[in-house]
Amino acid sequence: MSTPPVITGDAEALAVAGELAADFRKGAAERDALRRLPHPEVERLSASGLLGVTVPAGFGGADVRAHTLAEIFRLLAAADASLAQIPQSHFVYVDVVRRQGTHAQQRFFFGEVLRGKRFGNAESEAGTDHVRDIRTRLERRPDGSYLLDGVKHYSTGALFAHWIPVLARAADGDLHVAFVPRDAPGLTVVDDWDGMGQRTTASGTVRLASVPVPADRVVPHHLTFRGPQLHGASAQLLHAAIDTGIASGALAEAVEFVRTRSRPWFESVEEGHRTAADDPLLIQRFGELSIRVRAAEALLAAAARSVDAARAGLTDDSAADASLAVAAARVTAAEAAVEVGSALFEVAGTRAALDSLGLHRHWRDARTHTLHDPVRWKVQHIGRHTLNGTRPPRHGLL
Repeated sequence: MSTPPVITGDAEALAVAGELAADFRKGAAERDALRRLPHPEVERLSASGLLGVTVPAGFGGADVRAHTLAEIFRLLAAADASLAQIPQSHFVYVDVVRRQGTHAQQRFFFGEVLRGKRFGNAESEAGTDHVRDIRTRLERRPDGSYLLDGVKHYSTGALFAHWIPVLARAADGDLHVAFVPRDAPGLTVVDDWDGMGQRTTASGTVRLASVPVPADRVVPHHLTFRGPQLHGASAQLLHAAIDTGIASGALAEAVEFVRTRSRPWFESVEEGHRTAADDPLLIQRFGELSIRVRAAEALLAAAARSVDAARAGLTDDSAADASLAVAAARVTAAEAAVEVGSALFEVAGTRAALDSLGLHRHWRDARTHTLHDPVRWKVQHIGRHTLNGTRPPRHGLL
């Protein structure tokens, strides 16, 4: 792998993302239909330098704003929601290194990222009591190194990764992240993801059987939650950006279809409207859908600004404000993505349901991605804060 260019600032990052999104959009429907994993596209993502844009300036990166990173994900998701989700965990774990890594760990891993190396994800587990019941174990050996044992599911990005961050508990129950090379002995990545949507994220299974991990590849993640933190808000912001992108991408496809391929309803013609795009009932519905998307985009931008503000001055209050702003964005984006992905058929008509057109991928992607974590609990925390001033809890999903 040749070393990618180092992106120098926010404007350049957005320009690169826009160019990639335009190209990725062209093959999105076919990749989804054939479940063709986007290996060439992921390599282009690495080669563009975009994966290094959050590396701190002191280590040679652009250290772009959260606002910029959210817009990058929105652009990519509007083109191909599966492809956009693949690097989500990459940026989350770059942040983990930034927050809790030693200087030596930061120097090493940020260098890897600027050289185009990708982080995957081995976090979630199936069959446990709840999502935070992590049973993967990190056992310390006499020489100070570790052994990893466990099974992870929904491991988005692992199949494409050079490094797989594994969330595990030590003997004392504390959470750590172990950064494991993709080719480590005892590590197996299984491409068994069969979701109805997000088909090409390769969110399969990672098996860990006595995987050796040097001590300097382990980061104490539990320390993140002992004070005000933005881990959850930053990660959730990217999920909100993906949902917002799905909504805007579905709306754009609906507009194009109705303008170029839809026949007008006969009653509309009888009232003097010559094209489907002239139908006042369709115009009304497109106005409603546009408002939904605009609301999602506006709340996403507001949430990103809140995260940026909290980064500049992190306190309990600023962290809470960021978490609540992101929660509001996530709720609105999830609702918009599902509604617009479904309404696409309502406004485009019978032909839009043809499997060969692949327009159903927007709804399938939205319905699948919005299941990541329940928005009803985000509404609950917003309500508790609004009514009683209760700060949201410190965890990685808010």
